[in-house]
Amino acid sequence: MPFETDLARALDRTTDSLDPDLTALLGGAVERGRSRKRRRVAGVVAAGAGACAAIAAVGLVVPGMLGSRLGGSDREMTPMAAPRTAITDTQMIQALEGTFPGGRFSEEKGQGNDPADPSRGLVANGSLVLDDGQGLASVGVSAVRLQLPLRDGDGLSCDQAPARADGDTCTLRELPSSAEIPGGALVMSERNVAKHTGNVDAAHRWTVTVTLKATGAQLQMVQWNSTGGGTGSEVPKPTRAAPPLTEQQAVAALTGTTWAPILAALG
Repeated sequence: MPFETDLARALDRTTDSLDPDLTALLGGAVERGRSRKRRRVAGVVAAGAGACAAIAAVGLVVPGMLGSRLGGSDREMTPMAAPRTAITDTQMIQALEGTFPGGRFSEEKGQGNDPADPSRGLVANGSLVLDDGQGLASVGVSAVRLQLPLRDGDGLSCDQAPARADGDTCTLRELPSSAEIPGGALVMSERNVAKHTGNVDAAHRWTVTVTLKATGAQLQMVQWNSTGGGTGSEVPKPTRAAPPLTEQQAVAALTGTTWAPILAALG
């Protein structure tokens, strides 16, 4: 069964169990758009239809666990807004490749969005398996614009993050306003074990979410120290000790020149 990572809670923080099967970075990003769509007002009901088409197009299976809490959660999710201009799947993949100069890439997948065509969904994302000489790693980034004013929700509050196991961490900090990020930004960083089994030899996920306070543009990077396995009761095995980028490096990348065009397109 192909590798499933759920990008950005992996990209859907509607589940508090955090027990991903590690089977498709893109699949998680798609589900992020779908789950949020279900919470949006009727005026944007079509926002996630493109995500369904993307699933069929790339043959991905969205992990069932992503919707496990939809019926029982009283947490309000942060609503999304349409991006300012369209973002293509190619742009997302190229930006992701540019984040790791000198790396070798495989299993590249992407999804774009287009404000002129709401049926394509509001979430753009890209994912790949990176070989940087330190061990293989699955990495993905999603791009979305949140409605202003910002409130606690996806990538904005550790209190809204899923329940964590011993050793899992979540921190939230602010970046000051600068030429690169006018108005400043919020940075949420998480480290989570792949499966809560108590197995010290399990893969981990590192998630860094950068949200621009002035526009609501949000980039979320997910890095796994694994590339496969984790089906059923199997625990994904790590392929390296640490993620390709540290938290500081990930923030610098997402707020730097490589991702600047994506942030500009968002808002």
